Amino acid sequence: MAMDVVDYEIKGAEMQFVEVELDPGEAAIGEAGSMMFMDAGIAMDTVFGDGSAGQGGGLLGKLLGAGKRLVTGESLFTTIYTNQGTGKRRVAFAAPYPGKILAMDLRQLGGTLICQKDAFLCAARGVSLGIALQKKLSTGFFGGEGFIMQKLEGDGLAFVHAGGTVVRRTLQPGQAMLVDTGCVVAYTPGVNFEIQYVGKIKTALFGGEGLFLARLTGPGEVWLQSLPFSRLASRIFAAAPQTGGGGREEGSVLGGFAGAGLLGGLLGGDDE
Repeated sequence: MAMDVVDYEIKGAEMQFVEVELDPGEAAIGEAGSMMFMDAGIAMDTVFGDGSAGQGGGLLGKLLGAGKRLVTGESLFTTIYTNQGTGKRRVAFAAPYPGKILAMDLRQLGGTLICQKDAFLCAARGVSLGIALQKKLSTGFFGGEGFIMQKLEGDGLAFVHAGGTVVRRTLQPGQAMLVDTGCVVAYTPGVNFEIQYVGKIKTALFGGEGLFLARLTGPGEVWLQSLPFSRLASRIFAAAPQTGGGGREEGSVLGGFAGAGLLGGLLGGDDE
């Protein structure tokens, strides 16, 4: 399907949103519940799957598109926003938590981008949302994102969201880097994603990073986030008053272990 070529503007600092400008007849697709505002003259249509499947392929194509999204933990539905007016119209999509919105030009990235399950925010109509299976069993168990990640395909613009500050690294062939598993936002298909044991039990128990790190080997592009949502959520949960079994006073060692999930931290780092 031909990609719509859209203009955009990312606004804000810590809590960003992206305004997508649509010419007459152009459309954008967005996650259910991500829309912030839109101009009059834009029509909304909620479809199964990823919008591109919703444009054709009959019932089977729609069900397959919805099934792909279901296994990545996303909603069965996406919403298509089509400019049915005679002039330019704008629709805005907001980030779900503090961080940065990244504009990914899939044409410049070779047509495919692998990203964490909850990273996708919106895209130009025609971008396809699929699934990417981890190649190795150990990566699926201990990789922080599970066996299944999202695959964005096409030659148009897609917008993904990451927590905190984002850094982009270009890896040369054979060049490798070690990353906390929850900090991996996205990477191009040429990057090899593996899991590496930290090497020392003492470091795993008391270093706060879990037993495993992600090893990313080039060639390709990698995007990393400084604040994975799982890390933010665990801090909020640990600080929140606990109900049942007695309250937890601030500063309690036992309460801190319970809130942070000691066992989960040992095995998975920032595992979601």
